[in-house]
Amino acid sequence: MKTLVVYLMSGSQTPELAAAAVEGGADIVELGFPFSDPLADGPVIRRAAERALAEGMRTRACLERLERTHELVPDLPLVPMTYAALLEAWGWERFATDARDAGASSLIVADLPAGERPELKRIQLVAPTSTDARLRIAAGETDGWLYLVTVTGTTGARANLSPALAGLVTRARAVTDAPLYAGFGISTPDHARAAAELADGIVVGSRAVEVAEEGPEALCDYVRTLREGVDSVVAN
Repeated sequence: MKTLVVYLMSGSQTPELAAAAVEGGADIVELGFPFSDPLADGPVIRRAAERALAEGMRTRACLERLERTHELVPDLPLVPMTYAALLEAWGWERFATDARDAGASSLIVADLPAGERPELKRIQLVAPTSTDARLRIAAGETDGWLYLVTVTGTTGARANLSPALAGLVTRARAVTDAPLYAGFGISTPDHARAAAELADGIVVGSRAVEVAEEGPEALCDYVRTLREGVDSVVAN
């Protein structure tokens, strides 16, 4: 069975939205901890981060939302995703401990390259531009699964799945047996199906964040269409 990961920005409705994503078929939920200068994120997630910060979603509040989400859906793996400056300000070890205590199963630090702070257990990201040496380091250090960034650039929905994904999957499989989950630029059931044919799972962010603004029911319906797309690969 292929894995479906859904990204949500931390906010007052996060627990209910995460529960809705699970109802729709999500296996893992990433929770964005907003940062004022999110270099990896496109306009949708940037705006969501700005709204979250305006709502008061600083680190402590995000950890509280994480804990409440874990209470509501205790069997759901929850992965905070943020930037190194936030951990630097909070304290690296302190953040890792606090996130784990609040219910995080792992974490993603979008701008912390593989090889730096190897003691920080986290999911590593690799991209089509990653060298073979960097890919091997990331594969050796990653926590559970390897995040394949399908495009060069920021997050955001795109018309077509990146043609670079196939080559990146081939290169990654040559150096690791860890599951490979593809993200960035995946927003439709067709994208989900095409990516799942190559990788072990998919990550959907920007479009999920957009739909989440319409409420839990809309998010559940949207995630269900992605689940159907992913599952169609297994069925064929």
